[in-house]
Amino acid sequence: MVIALLNNRGRDPSRLPYMEKQMARIYVATSWRNNEQPEIINTLTAEGHECYDFRNPPHREGGFHWSDIDPDWKNWDATTYRDHLLNSPIASHGYLSDLRGMEWADTGLLVMKCGNSAHLELGYMAGRGKRTIILLDDGEPDLMRLMADDICVDMDEVLLALRNSPY
Repeated sequence: MVIALLNNRGRDPSRLPYMEKQMARIYVATSWRNNEQPEIINTLTAEGHECYDFRNPPHREGGFHWSDIDPDWKNWDATTYRDHLLNSPIASHGYLSDLRGMEWADTGLLVMKCGNSAHLELGYMAGRGKRTIILLDDGEPDLMRLMADDICVDMDEVLLALRNSPY
């Protein structure tokens, strides 16, 4: 608890004093497999926040899919994966789109269930000193989630954290 207080982490958003509502630019980090992603984007934008939506990035060319490189991508070995990651213009374009989204945003929201990329994205944002929020699910605990500024269990808590942010 002492570490959490020193790092401004682990705060209960409902106990923070109400501050003037500030609109955030939010990078929503999650998985294509997370069916809640579109609803979360809609909820945040309805509250007046701007969101980077990796499924519908601002360049209007659609989001990145490994299947755009190779329909058989699920059967790649490590060498094939690395070669496509390092040499594919499609992968480079998808990476740069998401990186620009992270740079544009002042807040990162990690929505569980998600994969490695979403965790790397939130870690990058935390390392850049941006506000970070995790929306937990009932999955496996992880100690490094203490890195986040706010840890929430539902969208109401996420919205409250955004309203009461010291950032």
